[in-house]
Amino acid sequence: MSFAITIRQHGEPITAEPGETILEAALAQGVPYPHGCRSGNCGACKSVLEAGEVDLAPYSDYALTDEERAQGLILACRATPWSDAAVSWLEADEVVAHPLRQLVCRVIVLEDLTHDIKRVRLEIVSGGPFDFSAGQYAALRVSTLPARDFSMANRPDDPVLEFHVRHMTGGAASRYIVRNLAPGETVRLEGPFGSAWLREHHTGPILAIAGGSGLAPIKSIVETALRRGARQPIHLYFGVRAERDLYLEEHFNALAAAHPNLRFTPVLSEPLLPTARRRGFVHEAVAADLHDFDGAKAYIAGPPVMVEAATAMLLDAGLRRQDIHADAFYTEADKQALSMGAGA
Repeated sequence: MSFAITIRQHGEPITAEPGETILEAALAQGVPYPHGCRSGNCGACKSVLEAGEVDLAPYSDYALTDEERAQGLILACRATPWSDAAVSWLEADEVVAHPLRQLVCRVIVLEDLTHDIKRVRLEIVSGGPFDFSAGQYAALRVSTLPARDFSMANRPDDPVLEFHVRHMTGGAASRYIVRNLAPGETVRLEGPFGSAWLREHHTGPILAIAGGSGLAPIKSIVETALRRGARQPIHLYFGVRAERDLYLEEHFNALAAAHPNLRFTPVLSEPLLPTARRRGFVHEAVAADLHDFDGAKAYIAGPPVMVEAATAMLLDAGLRRQDIHADAFYTEADKQALSMGAGA
């Protein structure tokens, strides 16, 4: 038995088949429903359940808190209707809607950024144009391996796509990209996805926090803001374990020299040798340096533990949750663990 789902921002009701989530039904029927990970981890599809009943599959508490659930919020990607229902997705302070594209690309540049991170640059062969907002990501498929999500590191106005791929232990796709991918090889790409994109109409301070290869979307955000003439303070913090994990330091130092409103601060959590650099966790460095987040927006990307720690710190400091735009880099193992036991 199918169910009718009314979406406040969409004119006609849609139909959800048995076992189909609200998000799956909406996307299949051409509704541009906001979404990101599609696995209950990011919160991009957070919605108000205005009428009806749904079953919520396990999800991350980071994506939907118990308080939000008690207020009637759901995640469309984890919500399977039990009856006809009415929902509305949460309105963002700005709205972007880019066409979902399926591209064929060719590898034109491969470069080692660190001992385990590879810069991959792609030119679009077919399926374009590819429009996205700084901070979004795409699903890349290499060889015959499953697709994996990677953030665009280039500005949206750059026709060459750039990705920073870290070799993850046990990750077949990242291992292939870092060790075996070759110039001239064909890569398939689908996107864009993600809700942690640069709010271009915002004129208050920008706080950008990156961990590891989370520098990719943060690079896109910071470079895009500067390219668009942003004059507000931009604080960029880059947290890594040791010196060998730092990359693009000269690039960001040069940007900061050219743009007095940009401050770049690398932070090492586990330096292997004595160092004059900032030490500790990156969110602690932010808390030590900055005390007034009034009017600010924060963009955070990297390992989940870092993203969650930085988010908690900013909330405690008084920044509104709606002004925190975070992209936690969950591995496939993380996602499977969450879907097995977290949440509702």
